[in-house]
Amino acid sequence: MQKVHDPVVLSTSRSSATCYLVTSDRLHTVRLVAVAVVVFWCLAAATTLLAQDTPDYFRQNCMNCHTIGGGRLTGPDLKDVTQRKDREWLANFMANPKAVIDSGDPYAQKIFEESRNVPMPTLPGLTKERLENLLDLIEAESKLEESQFKGLQISNKPFTDADRALGRAIFLGHAKLEAGGTSCISCHSMYDTPALGGGRLGPDLTGIYERLKGRKALSAWLMAPGTETMLPIFKNHPMTADEINALAAYFEASAGEKPAEPAASRVALLLMGLAGAAGLVFGFDAIWKRRFHSVRRTLVDATPVRGH
Repeated sequence: MQKVHDPVVLSTSRSSATCYLVTSDRLHTVRLVAVAVVVFWCLAAATTLLAQDTPDYFRQNCMNCHTIGGGRLTGPDLKDVTQRKDREWLANFMANPKAVIDSGDPYAQKIFEESRNVPMPTLPGLTKERLENLLDLIEAESKLEESQFKGLQISNKPFTDADRALGRAIFLGHAKLEAGGTSCISCHSMYDTPALGGGRLGPDLTGIYERLKGRKALSAWLMAPGTETMLPIFKNHPMTADEINALAAYFEASAGEKPAEPAASRVALLLMGLAGAAGLVFGFDAIWKRRFHSVRRTLVDATPVRGH
């Protein structure tokens, strides 16, 4: 017997299937829109974060060699630099300074010579977006009467003995840094550090005044040290102008001196260790000298001898 299909049931089934397909398509569309919104939001947030991070990036990676309106340091003053060269040239140079210098570019060669043949290092994490943001920042700061990146006003007054004494005290940690930074001797040594010497994480700083070519460049480096080790230490604990001046005076006094001998501090440490160990041994011997003695001899002496 042939089955008879109820038209109402068939109609209801078709309607349900159609509704399901429409609902499914709508859900798929909603999901795609949601994903697109999330991706767009993430990209916008990343761009905003990058723009907000640009001043910090400049402060950490550029200020030890450049100012904006504060005069030349190791590198040139960047005020109105986008008027001296076009943005494309500047972006190429910032991305790979050595390649542009080695290419024989006349302007790059001029910068290199004026910087006492110290090439600009390749900056870390320098993306195309960051390059554009840095150039935007330099343009904006150049228009200001006084840029936040003008840098410290470095005194030209001659160093005094008091400056040198304070600088040595800061280096050794006898005088605490106002912002709570770590003392230099934790990582560095100098020609006149005490017998045990300084830290070995960083280089010996004897002659650093000469290596950085004088007071201005050295002071700029102390103001914004760009090494991977010093950057996180002093980012939130910057030194004051007086502290920088005192350290510069102390480093200037080391000109012509020989760096500290690492072997001498090791020998001093060894000798002090041996002396300390010997002192402990003799000290314990003196304390316990009358406490430990032979018990057997006392017992033997107290025992009567047979036949007597």
